Amino acid sequence: MNITNDIKYIGVNDHEIDLFEGQYIVPNGMAYNSYVIDDEKTAVMDSVDIRFSDEWLNNIDKVLNGRKPDFLVVQHMEPDHSASILAFTTAYPDTKIVSSAKAFAMMKNFFGTDFSERQIVVGEGDTLSLGKHTLTFVTAPMVHWPEVIVTYDSFDKVLFSADGFGKFGALDTDEDWACEARRYYFGIVGKYGPQVQSLLKKAASLDIQKICPLHGPILSENLGYYIDLYDKWSGYTPEEEGIVIAYTSVYGNTKRAVLYLAEKLKELGAKKVVLNDLARCDMAEAVEDAFRYDRLVLATTTYNADIFPFMREFIGHLTERSYQNRKVALIENGSWAPLAAKVMKEGLSRCRNLDFATNSVKILSALDENSRKEIDLLAQELVYGLTIEF
Repeated sequence: MNITNDIKYIGVNDHEIDLFEGQYIVPNGMAYNSYVIDDEKTAVMDSVDIRFSDEWLNNIDKVLNGRKPDFLVVQHMEPDHSASILAFTTAYPDTKIVSSAKAFAMMKNFFGTDFSERQIVVGEGDTLSLGKHTLTFVTAPMVHWPEVIVTYDSFDKVLFSADGFGKFGALDTDEDWACEARRYYFGIVGKYGPQVQSLLKKAASLDIQKICPLHGPILSENLGYYIDLYDKWSGYTPEEEGIVIAYTSVYGNTKRAVLYLAEKLKELGAKKVVLNDLARCDMAEAVEDAFRYDRLVLATTTYNADIFPFMREFIGHLTERSYQNRKVALIENGSWAPLAAKVMKEGLSRCRNLDFATNSVKILSALDENSRKEIDLLAQELVYGLTIEF
């Protein structure tokens, strides 16, 4: 694949993987992206997962037609992008390795060597000339590891964005970009919104015509759309109006309450209502929905004087990723000593700028006239922002 006349794609598709990073379901696999810039001197941009070392090295050889690369640029040391470095250095013993000081320290940890005799250490604003192509390096610490750099090619106006603007899914599958990019972002990068904001500010001064991430497709059209989404995601700004209901239910009574609420919300004209059964759904999808929309309802049972485990896990994912700037409502169920609302609110105490609904719902084992009225009130508040008393 030609990205430009001089930049070629040499990455690989992985359809063998079932869980990325051991936890994220990837039904359409993953892409591990790598690129060659072919100029007077040649640079390979990042490596790939170790299971695809041979395929990647064959791709390099085919693109360069027997030429030896002058540089390997390592932007990120996570093994899905760095594990083939040793195989590369064996195949090309004279190639220089270009990376940050922290990345070379990590190479020592991973490989037992920091390749000191081949190092070119780069930092903020450093450049590397390949001929007509000049690479400028931009530090991007904690997006989402501390050693990360991104690279700007001023000739072709290409930003090599490391894990930024990445998504789940191999490149030979056809799927919506935003859905899997959003799930990828909030699952993997979401905790580091301020650092992403800092990188976006640096990128704003560059004339970028293409974005080449380490996962997912090359972005070359309507870049404002992708950058705007990243700005919203990293700024913890709701992307759309909508109400997410995340729930657990042991014997079905909490689920009945949730379905009743969803029906009322739709009757009142809610634009979007999304239900997630946390015991059965993809947890990463539920987290994605919570960050996508502006309102969230948590509904669960009191369980061992605490809350149901899947709800506790879900709240943990939200707080870990700095959930904020949303309206949150609580529904609790309990047969003799309901504690779920108190525990859920305490679990969210580290989150900033949460507007808790004035109306809450307490179910004592099963829906009754009183709890239905409480749900009616909550639905009014969530749709109209009103607090109404019967």
